[in-house]
Parts: sequence; C-alpha cells; structure tokens
Amino acid sequence: MIRHIVFFTASRPEDIETIRTGLQRLGDIPHVSAFEVVLNRKVDPLGNEIDVVVYAEFADEAALAAYKAHPVYAETTDRVRPLRELRYSADFRSTLR
Repeated sequence: MIRHIVFFTASRPEDIETIRTGLQRLGDIPHVSAFEVVLNRKVDPLGNEIDVVVYAEFADEAALAAYKAHPVYAETTDRVRPLRELRYSADFRSTLR
C-alpha cells in the first residue's frame, strides 16, 4: 500500500475552508482506497503552521500515478494553488498491516 499525505498552508486565513472543500473533490478520483481532507487541529506545542491535510491510500504506485494523472487532479491543483502558501507532500510504501 502507498500512503500519500499532503500538508497545505493558506496564504490567507479566510481561504482555509475554500482550500479544504476544493481538495475534497480529489476523493472522486478512481484508484483511491482511502481518502480524507481534514483541518489541522493545531494542538502541537512546537508548531501549528499547517492548515489542511490530505490523506490518501493507494494499492500500488500505478494507482497513485493514475490518480495524479487524472483531469480532476489538475483542475483541483489549478483551483487551490492560488490560495495556498506552502504545500508539502510525502508518498511512501507503508509497512503497517
């Protein structure tokens, strides 16, 4: 299984919810085994800069590649990119069962 986690910060606080709802559309793309978009609870005592988190799981690298190549992915990126300041992404093969 491949896990895909992406962290976003909004350029303006008033755009956080727009970013969250825009990213939820990614859940409609086929190939996703699990998907959610959540707001960071911001309870960490050392840093709370991240506003929105995308979490997704894929059966394999091919499924992740198909997800990223889907037209909805490009449309969502075009919609969210102007509203965000930072984007950090990690894709990794999970060893958890």
